[in-house]
Amino acid sequence: MVDGRLDFKSMCAEFDVTPRTLRYYEYIELLQPQKEGRSRYFTSREIARMKLIMRGRRFGFPLEDIRKWLAIYDEQGRNAQLEAWVGFADCQLDVLATERKVLDETIQELQSLRDRTNESLHRNGT
Repeated sequence: MVDGRLDFKSMCAEFDVTPRTLRYYEYIELLQPQKEGRSRYFTSREIARMKLIMRGRRFGFPLEDIRKWLAIYDEQGRNAQLEAWVGFADCQLDVLATERKVLDETIQELQSLRDRTNESLHRNGT
């Protein structure tokens, strides 16, 4: 860490992301590191943004939604960002609930098929 900043390699290691991912986040303007010659340095602001990006990705948010949400802070401030977050979270909770329902149904169907097949094997094998 240099002067409270992370260099490119350290940022990748800190967040367990590939250089390609980090460059992509910069390309789509999620992150804006300071550039000194060919080196990039990530300030505490960029580190905080990366924490939010990683959390958003963990929750399944599309990068475009994360980008919009981060931009709200820059354009309208913290309260507007928090209000938007609640809306984004509500939508994502609906998406995850639907995915869970489909996954639960798939697990139940697979378990049932597995159990019937196992019973058939034991019934016919003995």
